[in-house]
Amino acid sequence: MDFFSIIILGFIQGIAEFLPISSSAHLIIFRDLFGIGAQMGHAMELSFDVALHLGTLLAIFVFFFHEFITMITKGLTKGSKDKEGKMFWYLIAATIPAAIVGVLFEDTIENWIRTNYFLIAIALLVMGVIIYVADRYSKSNKKLSDIRLKDAIIIGCSQIFALIPGFSRSGTTIATGRILGINREDAAKFSFYLSAPVVCGAVLLQLIKKTTWNIIFSHAGVFILGIFISFVIGLICIKYLLQYLHHHNFKVFMIYRIALAMIVIAWLIIGG
Repeated sequence: MDFFSIIILGFIQGIAEFLPISSSAHLIIFRDLFGIGAQMGHAMELSFDVALHLGTLLAIFVFFFHEFITMITKGLTKGSKDKEGKMFWYLIAATIPAAIVGVLFEDTIENWIRTNYFLIAIALLVMGVIIYVADRYSKSNKKLSDIRLKDAIIIGCSQIFALIPGFSRSGTTIATGRILGINREDAAKFSFYLSAPVVCGAVLLQLIKKTTWNIIFSHAGVFILGIFISFVIGLICIKYLLQYLHHHNFKVFMIYRIALAMIVIAWLIIGG
């Protein structure tokens, strides 16, 4: 894969993983619609996507390092008696639904859903409207510390929809958080927290496959560069998205998602 394609796909992952616009859909669309990295085979494509997700996973760990250390330490020593410890167990509980569905339907997702461009376009459009409406008409009477186990599980269950490229993991979880009354910033922050175990599990699921390691060793430079770019861009994106949501709503993301969906549908109709 050429240097230009690695950089572009790394940028896409670093940005789209955290913005509510679906990183998986963007990687698929840019490869198949715009030809960026289109020369990759199916196995290489999946392995490289894992590498890019590893980069954004590292960005999450670095950005929220102190919060994660505090949550893990207090969660294992004080359990649910401490607010940070309670959050640790809430994140575990919220991770279980999507993890189970992801493992059970991994082959279906990889072999059918990832190539169903019309479904991806519809998911982009529908979730764009949902996240804007959910934010526009929901209260903001809950902070991160007000989240309860029921809220965490509901948000966790919403991640199941994000297994379909186009829905967006951050989009579905933030929208669900807003419906539950969590303010924008904290809904986004909980979404970022929750992405750590989910993305980590997805990465490990691919890394246990022998074919993945063979591809990694054969293209080590490509993977290292991709991880680095998605990591750096991911760090920047987390910081500025949280600042942006302090004063703005999700209208711009809705408009962008609808526009991208229309481009994909037009491409399918004209000659995709």
